[in-house]
Amino acid sequence: MTLPLHGVKVLDLTRWLAGPFSTTILGDLGADIAKVEPTGTGDHMRSWGPFDRGISVYYLSVGRNKRSLAVNFRDPRGLALIREMALSADVVVENFKPGAMEEMGLGFAELRKANPRLICARVTGLGSKGPRASWRSVDQIAQGMSGMMSITGADQNSPTRMGVPLGDLVAGMWTAIGVQAALAQRQRTGEGQIVETSLLAGLVSLLCVQGQRYLSLGEVPVPIGNDHPSISPYGAFRAKDGLLNVGVANEKMWRDLCRCIGQPQLLDDPRFKTNDLRVANRAALSAALDAALGARSKSEWIDVLVDAGIPAGPISTMAEVMKDPQVLANGLLESVAHSTLGEIQLIGNPLRFDSNPQGSVRLAPPQLGEHSDAILGDYGLDDARIAQLKLHSVVEALAR
Repeated sequence: MTLPLHGVKVLDLTRWLAGPFSTTILGDLGADIAKVEPTGTGDHMRSWGPFDRGISVYYLSVGRNKRSLAVNFRDPRGLALIREMALSADVVVENFKPGAMEEMGLGFAELRKANPRLICARVTGLGSKGPRASWRSVDQIAQGMSGMMSITGADQNSPTRMGVPLGDLVAGMWTAIGVQAALAQRQRTGEGQIVETSLLAGLVSLLCVQGQRYLSLGEVPVPIGNDHPSISPYGAFRAKDGLLNVGVANEKMWRDLCRCIGQPQLLDDPRFKTNDLRVANRAALSAALDAALGARSKSEWIDVLVDAGIPAGPISTMAEVMKDPQVLANGLLESVAHSTLGEIQLIGNPLRFDSNPQGSVRLAPPQLGEHSDAILGDYGLDDARIAQLKLHSVVEALAR
């Protein structure tokens, strides 16, 4: 039983979040991820709090299914080692600032000239072309520039970033998809290629109907809180003990909703006869629904609505999510033994393959240099050479 990318060797030169998330996905799918980190400090993300007994939970969140090799990037011998390893890898992934790889003698054009089968993947902040290509960018900047913040929030006076670093995560997902596509093409052509995306590009790709509203109709959408921009009622409504989500997606569901909540007269109200009218009179409709739903608890209404075939559900806290029987039944949380923390839980990959039904987490997030010797051996270095590299501090290995 093997995962789809079993046997694919990925040299991971990424740091921060977007690049590491892409290699996390590739590792989940079975690739061998050799995470190359600077000696001493490792990936910058290791210094981001909060911490679990001294280990960054940021790092824990995207560190699974990788092995760590600590290399001195400031030593020419370290850069030469990385180049040597890159030329025997299937995939190299990086997200340094533009031009940094070339300065280190690791430019993708030169690597591919030496190994035409090599697939090189790059994540940038805003793209490698255009007047802002040289800008340093992070998730917050990309969320703002992409328009995503302009359609998120309570109203147009409060543009809001997502509660997770969506730009980083989406760029990582697109990078992993691009690498897999390049691997499939290499099967046919024998040639690798360069794959690139950015935080900005990934977020613009998700604008979906909101972006198309502007392109097709010239409409500039604004934040409308928890409401759907073009369907009503579809959003968060208030029961006796708090909010629940309800999604009425068609006219049958609208009729069923009115009957379920004991408000059949709403069907005859001229303000609510069609979906377009319900959108136009959303405030009045929401007030009527909140008044009716206030008679019972969230859980009671969810049971009633779900039984009637109307999409409904809770707005869960993180504590509730991690204990939700639906989340647990689908194996979305996985346990693994960490070298210092002991047994820990991680959020796993959401994909499932019948060829490997056990789950996605095979390796715990590694400590810096935890697998230096093993990785170098797998890349063809003998024990004597590994010992020399460690003696001259070109490579560091975690003491056992």
